Amino acid sequence: MRSIENIYRLGVKELWSLLRDPIMLALIVFTFTASIYSAATAQPDTLHMAPIAFVDEDGSPLSARIISAFFPPQFGVPVLISADQVDHGLDSGQYTFSLSIPPDFQRDVLAGRHAELQLNVDATRMSQAFTGSGYIQQIAGDEIRDFVQRYRGGATASIDLEPHMRFNPNLEQAWFGSLMEIINNVTMLSIILTGAALIREREHGTIEHLLVMPVTPAEIMLAKVWANGLVILVAVAASLLLVVRTVLQVPIAGSPWLFLLGVVLYLFFATALGIFLGTITRSMAQFALLIILIVIVLQLLSGGNTPVESQPLWMQRITFFLPSRHFVSFSQAIIYRGAGLRAVWPNFLAVGAIGLGFFVFSLRRFRQSIAVTK
Repeated sequence: MRSIENIYRLGVKELWSLLRDPIMLALIVFTFTASIYSAATAQPDTLHMAPIAFVDEDGSPLSARIISAFFPPQFGVPVLISADQVDHGLDSGQYTFSLSIPPDFQRDVLAGRHAELQLNVDATRMSQAFTGSGYIQQIAGDEIRDFVQRYRGGATASIDLEPHMRFNPNLEQAWFGSLMEIINNVTMLSIILTGAALIREREHGTIEHLLVMPVTPAEIMLAKVWANGLVILVAVAASLLLVVRTVLQVPIAGSPWLFLLGVVLYLFFATALGIFLGTITRSMAQFALLIILIVIVLQLLSGGNTPVESQPLWMQRITFFLPSRHFVSFSQAIIYRGAGLRAVWPNFLAVGAIGLGFFVFSLRRFRQSIAVTK
């Protein structure tokens, strides 16, 4: 009971120290509010309201059908311009795409003669240019094929592929970006809070005060873990409820409580990692540089941005020992696919086992750093 009381009181001390740090509090609030919202909406990977213009020199029902096939939200409202306005519109950034339909286009298509459409693209808008070009070719091709089949009475294909998107029917970037930003921020903030707390005590000289108290290194470390982990857990829950589900209108298919349970297991690893980095650095500058290296590696190998299966086989085997990979896996399964404990318990077990092992390793390193301080 004495040990539990020490852990509790030391953790309360950590919370009071955090409350007296307005910069850190502002960082936590920003990370789990504005950062989540901007990551989900500011840089969509899908095509959204791309400005497009048409030069209709044919004036036929086919050209009108092609133009009417482009509408929001993928494209902006189509604008009809003349041929001499194309270069100026692209140079000034008014349009990303300009599709020119030549004279007698419908007549040549129905007659079976060679016909061409000219697509001009502002390639400086790289993401829109790459994605939009494929969209435009597919949309225009489908409209021309349907038009020709109606007038010629050609036989339709015996097989028709009907794609159905599960879990994200409209391929909304916000559904993916918001959750991945929460996952990335949990890793980053957990490391920052615990590591910075240890370095701050060393710089202020309060670590010496702890050493003369009847507390053990394990109690000091556990106090930092539960106090800073509680702050992150509350921030994640608030962000999931207020930002993701309320503001961004992202549906949560599974149990939020099961997801938060997984976050608790992952925080056990992430906070221990922050303490470990705090023991091997002597200043906040060194600590910040190490965070950049560690967090980037954890994010790249987690499978959050690209599937783990696309990585080389030897790298996939390495990522199996990274809790971030299992964290991303069970988070996506719970939030997107509504998975229950029966589906995600192997990931929970892996995160818990790896986190416990790293906690023991970090505790050993923490004891050594205290011995050096003494």
